[in-house]
Amino acid sequence: MDTDTTAHTADLAAIERLVAAVEHSQQRKDPDAFLALFHPDAIWTTAHGKVLLGLDAIAEFTRAVLPAADWDGQVTYEVGHVLFIRPDVAAVKVRQRYLSPGEESEGAPLYVMSKQDDGRWLLTACQNTAVVNSSS
Repeated sequence: MDTDTTAHTADLAAIERLVAAVEHSQQRKDPDAFLALFHPDAIWTTAHGKVLLGLDAIAEFTRAVLPAADWDGQVTYEVGHVLFIRPDVAAVKVRQRYLSPGEESEGAPLYVMSKQDDGRWLLTACQNTAVVNSSS
């Protein structure tokens, strides 16, 4: 395996770990763990279109909403596709599922992640999109 392939494989694994950390923080409704995954200048758009600019705005929203969420913590996040825009920037399509007795809902977030100088990947520009199931 050449160096580029090894680095690519390591980056994919790091991205999957970051998505797993999002899942873990959401399952525990832990704002601090969730917020630790963001770049300080991150942009976040909620599933309902609220635009949050910078970590302070994301933190204010998250601290108010996440602990009070009406779901019981049964949520899963799965990496669906990774597109490396350049070696240190990746667009990551995620499948998000909220599971409750007798009810299931789904989201389709897009996370643009950036690799920091220390090798960590952080959420940088994210759009959380609710999936609306239609019967037609």
